[in-house]
Parts: sequence; structure tokens; C-alpha cells
Amino acid sequence: MQLSVSPLITNTLPDFKIGYAIYHDIVVENSPQMVRGRYQFYQETMMMDLEETELSHFNAVAEWRSVFKQIGTDPSRYRPSSEALLRRLKKGTSLPLIHSAADINNLLSLQYKIPIGIYDLDQVEGAITIHLGDESHSYEGLNGRNVTFQNKLISSDAIGPFGSPIVDSKRTVVTENTENAIQLFYIQPSLPTIEAEKLVKASSEMFNQIHGGHYQFGVIDRIK
Repeated sequence: MQLSVSPLITNTLPDFKIGYAIYHDIVVENSPQMVRGRYQFYQETMMMDLEETELSHFNAVAEWRSVFKQIGTDPSRYRPSSEALLRRLKKGTSLPLIHSAADINNLLSLQYKIPIGIYDLDQVEGAITIHLGDESHSYEGLNGRNVTFQNKLISSDAIGPFGSPIVDSKRTVVTENTENAIQLFYIQPSLPTIEAEKLVKASSEMFNQIHGGHYQFGVIDRIK
């Protein structure tokens, strides 16, 4: 799997980093009790913390809002997916269980306060490029809405765009039939690369413990 970042992004955002984990021969099913319990406990803990804490208090949230502004995306209209999850919790609304892959992905996004996407690798065609979209880039999101990606970060393959740190597409959604997947981590820009690698390593190890199979991971930044 070839993954690259557009030079326009790295020139505009010198500290931009994208983490990735590629999984093969996984089994996606209902989350086991251990994951359900941890997921519920973390949500309840965050709800209590958010009663007295504004989202802007979290550095990762503030940094991703700043990134959106730098590339021309209004973060008040199009929120990073991690912030959208946190806002649900702040309103006292729990996140529903979906399946093990989505639940782990959401848990990690809440834990690190960054957008993380997971995609069915068998629905991805060719190389993946992270780039800025234009008025020609759009898709039906998992929320059922058609989203246009002008001046927004997107991930595209040979077919077209399929993911973003805002909302992902239905085309590459992970289901309980998924056997191979790729996870993209929109790393907090100020996080040093060595710490970003530790984050992706810990996350992919956790995912692998639940889903089996084998995996590889890494971080792409400007100096690589």
C-alpha cells in the first residue's frame, strides 16, 4: 500500500503528520465485554470532566481547529471528527456501540483527541494520497449527507475521495465482513514524530489484540 501527502499540505502545514496502521486477516464483530466496559467507562469519565472543561482546553482540539482555519475550512461549520465526538459527550449523549473496529477507533479518537479514520482496504483502489480538496471532490458521508471538500483535507485513491478528518464515506466503511483495513491518524501537529510513532504503535497493538491478524504501522511527516 502506497501512502503519500501532497506537497501543498506540507508546505502550508510544516508540522503536518499522518499516522497509519494497515491490518490484514482481521475479524470484526461485536465488541467484547472488555472493550464495551472500557468504552463506557471512558465516556462516563469524559462526560464528568467536560462538565467543567471547555473543549478548547484540550491542545489537540485547539490545534486541529487552527489547522482547519489555515487551509480555509471553517471549524465551526465543519468540525474535526474528534471534536464532534467530544461535543456529543459534553451534551451528555453517549456514543453508540457499532462493532469492534468502529468502537476501538472512536475510543482512540476520544483518548488522543484527534481525528482517526478506519477504512476497508479491499474497497480502496491503488495508492492513497492525503491532499486538499476542491469543488469537484464530494461523497456521501457516513452521516448520510453529501459533503463537498473544497479547501478541506481528504484522502483519495484511484477512484476518488473516500475519507477526511471531518466525516468518512460510505464507500470504504468497515463492516463485520471486513478482513483488511487501514487506519489513518491525523496527529496533533505539535507532537514530536517520536511521540507520534509511540501513539500509532500503541493504538495498532490494541487494535491487533482485539482483531487478530497481522499489521504494520508508521508515521509520515515532512522530513521523511
